[in-house]
Amino acid sequence: MADEELLLNVTTDPNFPVFHRNQRVRRQAQGRGSKNPGKTKRKLLETSAIVPLPSKPTNKSNLAVKRKKNSEPPQDEQSPPKKWNTGRSGEKEETRSMAPVKTSSLFRNNPELPEIHSQPVSTLKEKVFTTDSFSELDVHPHLVSTLNKVLNVSSMTSIQKKTIPVLLSGNDALVRSQTGSGKTLAYAIPLVQSLQAIQPKIQRSDGPCAVVLVPTRELALQSFEAIQKLLKPFTWIVPGILMGGEKRKSEKARLRKGINILVTTPGRLLDHIKHTKSISFRRVQWFIIDEADRLLDLGFEKDVAAILNALNATQEKRQNVLLSATLTDGVSRLAGISLREPVNIQVTEAHVGEPTSEAGANEEVVCQGNAERDSDGYSIPEQLQQLIVLVPSKLRLVTLSAFILQKCKFEGPQKMMIFFSSCEAVEFHNNLFTKVLITHTAGGEAKPSPHEVQFLRLHGNMEQEARTKVFTEFSQSKAGVLLCTDVAARGLDLPQVTWIVQYSAPPSPAEYVHRVGRTARIGSCGNALLFLTPSEVEYAELLASRQIRVSEIKLESIMSALTVEQRKGKAPGHKSQLPASQAAREQATALQTQYENYVHSTKETLLQAKTALQSYIRAYATYPSDLKHIFYVKNLHLGHAAKSFGLRDAPQRLGGKLGVPRKRKPERSGLTGKATYKMRLTRMLQSEYASGLGPTLSSVRKQRKHQRLGVSEQLT
Repeated sequence: MADEELLLNVTTDPNFPVFHRNQRVRRQAQGRGSKNPGKTKRKLLETSAIVPLPSKPTNKSNLAVKRKKNSEPPQDEQSPPKKWNTGRSGEKEETRSMAPVKTSSLFRNNPELPEIHSQPVSTLKEKVFTTDSFSELDVHPHLVSTLNKVLNVSSMTSIQKKTIPVLLSGNDALVRSQTGSGKTLAYAIPLVQSLQAIQPKIQRSDGPCAVVLVPTRELALQSFEAIQKLLKPFTWIVPGILMGGEKRKSEKARLRKGINILVTTPGRLLDHIKHTKSISFRRVQWFIIDEADRLLDLGFEKDVAAILNALNATQEKRQNVLLSATLTDGVSRLAGISLREPVNIQVTEAHVGEPTSEAGANEEVVCQGNAERDSDGYSIPEQLQQLIVLVPSKLRLVTLSAFILQKCKFEGPQKMMIFFSSCEAVEFHNNLFTKVLITHTAGGEAKPSPHEVQFLRLHGNMEQEARTKVFTEFSQSKAGVLLCTDVAARGLDLPQVTWIVQYSAPPSPAEYVHRVGRTARIGSCGNALLFLTPSEVEYAELLASRQIRVSEIKLESIMSALTVEQRKGKAPGHKSQLPASQAAREQATALQTQYENYVHSTKETLLQAKTALQSYIRAYATYPSDLKHIFYVKNLHLGHAAKSFGLRDAPQRLGGKLGVPRKRKPERSGLTGKATYKMRLTRMLQSEYASGLGPTLSSVRKQRKHQRLGVSEQLT
């Protein structure tokens, strides 16, 4: 009887190669000591070739079959066979050819796009312009002349018509109006009028007579420039600006010289209140909070309360104004602590077909009393076209690229703002578009675009000097694409912006209103596009419930822009002309391949892409609780999301710090983990009285016990 573990292989073929264990060891030894490793490797391959078996089934050798499997490993369908060194004299050693990278397809395994059922939405409308002129107001003639000649405005908007008389009468006011309706001039004109009328004239040494509080640095610059233009005929009134990113030493010097109208951000003003002795609020007569809801969203509620306490400590009698495009609970609380018997000013039209008062549906509202939250709807410019596109996660990057090419290259120069969820995403996409999209591949050959698209970036991690430069450059340019975060979503008046693209959905409908408010300002036309994934389709219903009317644009209509250059110069019916959908898919795949090749070209670009993906997922997890059913982080397919950042695979350690090697725990000597059954059986058989734990394990436990006893003795 043969042993159960003994395997006999019998063959009748005399030519069958016989393998001996000693011969294999000897051949391996010869291969290590050979001077020409390539020749030895080639000989080994030749000797290990399998002789074909006879056609008739004979006694096959299991050993031969095993060696055949080992000598011929299966090749990937996409990868060519490896090239080995030939070992010939006078020729360079050939290296193994690099196999092509295996990537997933853009158009496979994508979720189905649901249909958006559009419902009739009754929107809130607001009349922007009036026929009333500034000359009809009781203001200085020089101020009216400055408005006409310097600012090129002659007639008032509706919110200005209602706000300016109220503020000139000395009342506190809570002003709510849609974005781009002229709220800055609504408070700046009565402010300048009241200060220039003071007799005797105010002097620079009097210090601040008015404090204007704004949430962002860019809005501070914009408000300061507007007030500075209004003060041209009144040279004795000195405006000034305080904001983060500037040198405190120079700001303290300006405060010592004197500033009459102080435009500032809350953080920097509170810093000077605590550390600058020369600042004084004894002569403050105006306190204005612009974009009040944004101040609260950024977490400045405590800072604003501290500033109010500092103002009340020196001068309680002053005129207070709050301005906002949306009215929230936080704004109502802030109005309660800062305003005294305010006049609530808002110019809206009632819901279409639903008059709210006996006076009719188009009555302008100016009511007095405490403001209440109005979360039923938002007022959006009537000339703003709002679109939504449903895009699978894989196709987000190429779809955004196609849209940029379509609007800013093929349809002529335009100004576009694209909102991202994080600073890292802005930096990554700016680098990617600048390096790859500008030199977009057309017809398989990379060539620069005849109309280059200028990309700019703006986010909170930039230096203040760079932020100011970008803000000024984009404001003065006639075309370009600004990649930004929500730092550019409030109050900025950027002229001639035709498109607002929200690549990441805003955290609330109010934030949506502020983003799209960067276009269609002061009666001009504008467009807005919101990217949503199939799992986020309920967000469209949420916008509709807030009286925000959106329309769907199909993904195919955007992707077709990638085939514009390919169709140029080809007559209809050309043989090489592919169907539009197939050609768009090929161009999208080619563009995605360029992105992935660039991302994986260096360690720096790869790390930047991983960091951007990490910040995107973290931002996705921070949506408010009432939107978690729409933006649920576990609904994200990490592999598909990584594809939209030019990554071929989802990176590991998304929750940790990328680019830093993980610290390994030191291995504990004597502990080998869980012992296998054979090891435990061996230890038990070593001694009749053994416990089965082993000598090393028991000694380690005893050593730990002694250490704990020593520590307890030291503590006592």
